[in-house]
Amino acid sequence: MKTDMQLQQDVLAELDWDPSVNAADIGVEVKDGIVTLSGHVPSFAEKWDAERVARQVGGVQALTVALEVDLPGTSRRDDVDIARTVQNALLWTITVPDKDLQVTVENGHVTLSGEVTWRFQRDAAIQCVQHLMGVTGVTNQIAIKPHVSTAVIKDQIDASLKRHAHQEATRINVAVHGSEVTLSGVVSNWTDRKLACHAAWCGQGVNNVVDRMVYA
Repeated sequence: MKTDMQLQQDVLAELDWDPSVNAADIGVEVKDGIVTLSGHVPSFAEKWDAERVARQVGGVQALTVALEVDLPGTSRRDDVDIARTVQNALLWTITVPDKDLQVTVENGHVTLSGEVTWRFQRDAAIQCVQHLMGVTGVTNQIAIKPHVSTAVIKDQIDASLKRHAHQEATRINVAVHGSEVTLSGVVSNWTDRKLACHAAWCGQGVNNVVDRMVYA
C-alpha cells in the first residue's frame, strides 16, 4: 500500500505527464489516501482534466478539489453570450436531445437540467459544454427518465452481461428498483466488473448503478 508521500509523488508525476494539464499551476496534498488538488487553472476544461488524471492514479481513496478557474482576459465572456453558445453546442451535438434540456448561466457557471432517456445523452451534454470558452464550471442536473418496466430493464441487462461476460453472467445478480440498478455477486477480474457496470448503465432509463460485486 502506498504511503501518502508516494501517492503525492505519483499524482504529481501523472499530472506532469498528461499534456492536457499544466502541472506547474496545481498543488497536490495527500492525507490518509485522500488527495486534494489546489491552485489556479485557466479553463474549466483543464480543471476537469486535472480531476480525471488524479482519479486514475492507483491508491487514491478520495479526491477533493480546491482548484479555481481564473480565466485570462481573452477568454472572458458575459453570461448571455455563454448561454447562447451552450444552446448552439447542444443543438449541434447529434447525441443530445436539446429540446428536453434547460440552460442556466451565472458568472460563467453553467447548469444543465431537464430529462433524457439514456445516460450517454447526459454524458454527451456535459462533454460538449465543458470545453467552451468562458465556462468556469458545470453542474449536471439532468435526470434520466425510465420508459420501460423494471422487468424489461433487468432482461436487457442480463442479456448484455451474457453477451459480454459469458461465464461471469451467471455469477452476477441484478436487482432493479425504479431507475436504480444494484449489481452483486462475484467477478474474477476488473475487466469483467467494468463490463458488468457498463452493461447496467446501457439499460434504458437507468439513472444510477450501485456496484456491490466482490472478487473471487
